[in-house]
Amino acid sequence: MQYNKSVVNRLKRIEGQIKGVLNMIEQNKDCKDVVTQLSASRSAIDRTIGLIVSLNLEQCVRENIEKGEGTEKFVKEAVELLVKSR
Repeated sequence: MQYNKSVVNRLKRIEGQIKGVLNMIEQNKDCKDVVTQLSASRSAIDRTIGLIVSLNLEQCVRENIEKGEGTEKFVKEAVELLVKSR
């Protein structure tokens, strides 16, 4: 699968968020603020997982339809990936 620029940009933003959390910890910031930022990072990761799975599913389904093959396998795998990621 080829990942588009939006996926890479999301991951770079998440990387920045995590670095920010590390700085907060090094500066002994309030626990509540650290946890809030970690929660935001986790949400961003979850959304990125969803995006990657949906892009991959779309690509696989399109390719299989063009070949005249079924798509049930890919849908099942995508759902399993999303469930596993939680």
